[in-house]
Amino acid sequence: MTAQDTAPTLLTRDRLDEVEGWFFDADRFLFDWLLTHQTAHGMQGDLLELGVYKGKSAIVIGYHAADGERFTVCDLFDAGEAPDDSTATEMRVYYPTLTRQVFEANYLRFHRRLPTVIQGPSSEVTGHVPARSCRFMHIDASHLYHHVRDDITAARELLTEDGVVALDDFRSPHTPGVAAATWEAVLTAGLKPVVLTESKLYGTWGAAEVLRDTLAARLTTHPTLWGVTEDVAGHTLLRVHSR
Repeated sequence: MTAQDTAPTLLTRDRLDEVEGWFFDADRFLFDWLLTHQTAHGMQGDLLELGVYKGKSAIVIGYHAADGERFTVCDLFDAGEAPDDSTATEMRVYYPTLTRQVFEANYLRFHRRLPTVIQGPSSEVTGHVPARSCRFMHIDASHLYHHVRDDITAARELLTEDGVVALDDFRSPHTPGVAAATWEAVLTAGLKPVVLTESKLYGTWGAAEVLRDTLAARLTTHPTLWGVTEDVAGHTLLRVHSR
């Protein structure tokens, strides 16, 4: 009997809702579409997620790490690791049951190997991930303005020329700091919004127009999602809704 024979059977993607967390259908589609689109067009680069909660979005990202690409996640996992009192309070209020063990157990229900895990504040990520190495980055860490602003600055440093950043909770009522930092980056730091969903803004410092138009064409044949373009502060972006 080989090790492969005794390895536990992995869960399939349609079991993702067994993992606790917030990851809506439009964003699942966009993660899959964007990452597949990048690979199909020859884009290479690592994948990065800041803030994993219990692993739901990380599990999806993990399916897209090609040979030679590294998937890295970064999370505090414990309020005791928080860099300041405001972050510790946020952890205790919103994520009292989050542990590294829960994340890793969930991830290994779907994948054979864990991603590279950085346990610590997101401010440490640039010390572990090389500049201009990532083609996709998901930011869902602290909701405090100054931390999100720094995470976006890190994204600009770490992404490849046409890499994409997904910013979670940019419009939620309880996360005004994310909204402020996100739109500040659009208005003053060159971030080009490509597509918005109910919970995430996807942007790039690269070629936004081609990506947006290709996605808009794909949505015309999607059975449950549709897109509409809108001009905002000099940018034409796509809003995605459920039918």
